[in-house]
Amino acid sequence: MGTFTHTAERKAFELALNKAMRKAADHRCEDFVGLVDMIEKVLGDGWDPSAYENLREAFGKDGKWTGYLNHLIENNDVDYLKGLMMSFVYEGALRGYRETKKKAAELGMEHIPWVILFDPTSACNLHCRGCWAAEYKNTSNLSFEDMDSIVTQGKELGIHEYVMTGGEPLVRKKDVAALAKKHSDCGFMIFTNGTLIDQAFCDAMKECKNIILSMSIEGFEEATDGRRGKGTFRKVMAAMDLLKENGLPYGTSICYTRANCEDVTSDAFLDFLVEKGVAFSWFFHYMPVGNDAAPELLPTPEQREYMYHRIRQVRAFEGGKPIFLMDFQNDGEFVSGCIAGGKYYCHINSNGDVEPCVFIHYSSANIHEKSLKECLMQPLFRAYQSAQPFNENLLRPCPMLENPDILRRLVAQTGAHSTDMMSPESCDHLCAKCDRYAKEWKPVAEKLWS
Repeated sequence: MGTFTHTAERKAFELALNKAMRKAADHRCEDFVGLVDMIEKVLGDGWDPSAYENLREAFGKDGKWTGYLNHLIENNDVDYLKGLMMSFVYEGALRGYRETKKKAAELGMEHIPWVILFDPTSACNLHCRGCWAAEYKNTSNLSFEDMDSIVTQGKELGIHEYVMTGGEPLVRKKDVAALAKKHSDCGFMIFTNGTLIDQAFCDAMKECKNIILSMSIEGFEEATDGRRGKGTFRKVMAAMDLLKENGLPYGTSICYTRANCEDVTSDAFLDFLVEKGVAFSWFFHYMPVGNDAAPELLPTPEQREYMYHRIRQVRAFEGGKPIFLMDFQNDGEFVSGCIAGGKYYCHINSNGDVEPCVFIHYSSANIHEKSLKECLMQPLFRAYQSAQPFNENLLRPCPMLENPDILRRLVAQTGAHSTDMMSPESCDHLCAKCDRYAKEWKPVAEKLWS
C-alpha cells in the first residue's frame, strides 16, 4: 500500500474511532458498529463474514461488551486508549495482518508472522518455579540496536505488532520505552512480573501510547508468593493500583496448572481482577519445558476440559464477566490450530535465536548471522508450516503437548538444535514428558470436538 493510501486509510480509521469514543461517552453504542464496518473495509475477506456479523451483534446493542467498552473509555486515559487502538488494532492487527499476507505472496513464502515475540533480556529479578525462561542463562541481552533492527526489518515485512517476554523485560524499561517511541506505528505488549513498574514508566507509557502491560499472577497471595517468592503479590497489587490511578488499562498473564486452575477461574478471583482494573487476561497451559520442569504441574484432562468450558462461559456475549479472557491452548479452534512457527507468530530469545514458539526452544537461525527474512525461512519453520494444522482436531493443536511425535520428527528432519543456553534439552527428553498427557487428553478432546 502506498504512503498516501496508508495515510488516508489510517485517518479514516481514526475518524471512525473518534466518533465511536464520543458516542460511548454519551452512552450511545451505535458507532461501535461503524468501527466494525471500518474493520471490514480494511480486512475485507481476511476474516470470515460471520466474524463481522458477530461483532455487529455484540456491539450493536446495549449489552455486556458495549458496556465493557464504555467502561474502558470512562475510566481510562482517552488519548492513551486511542493510541493503543491505532497501534495495536489498526497498524498491528488490521494493516499488519493484511500486509504480511501480501508480502509473503510476493516473496514466495507460505507465511510471514504478523506478531513477533522477543526477549530484551534473560535477566530477571525473580526465579519462579516451572518458568520456561528460567532455563536461559541470565546474562544474555538483545542490545537496543538488535531490537531496533528486529522491528525495522519486521516492518519491511509488514509486521507491526511486537510482544516482549523474558526474563523480565522491564529490567530494560528505558530501552523498551525508547524503542516504542521510535516505532510509533507499532504496538508493544510487555509480559512482566509487575514488580518494576513505577510512575516514571507509567509516564513513558502515556507519552508513547503504544505500550500495554500484561502482568503475571498465579492467583491470590499464597499461590502467587508460593511460585514467585514472598512479597511478590503485594508488589503486583501496588503496580496494578498505580496503573489504575494513571488511567492505563492492562491485562494479566496466568499460567494454569494442576494446582491452581480452579482458583484462577473462580468467581471470586475474576471479580477481584475486574475490581483491580484488569481489562483482559491470557491463560497459558503449563508446559513442561526444560530439564528441571515439573510435569506433575500439568493439568489433568478433567481440569483442561473444565478450563475449556469455563473460559467460554466467562467471555460469552451474555452473562459471564466484564473481562476478556483468552486461552492460548484451548482456543486453537478459532485460529486453525497452532499459530507458531512463523504462521502467525514466532519467538526470538535474548541470544538472537529465532524459535517457532516461546515453548519450543529449537532453531537453526540467529538474527546475528542472518536477516530476519532468512530466519523466517529456516528449515524448521518451513517444516512447521507444511505440517500445520498438526491435528484435524484443533483442540489438539500443539506439536509438543498433544502431538509429541510430530515435534520429534520436525526437529530431527530439519537438524534444529536446542537453544537452551544453560542446560540443552533433547527433543526426545522434552516430548517424553508429554506422551502420557497427549494420550490421556486425546479422548476428551475428541469428545469436545465432535
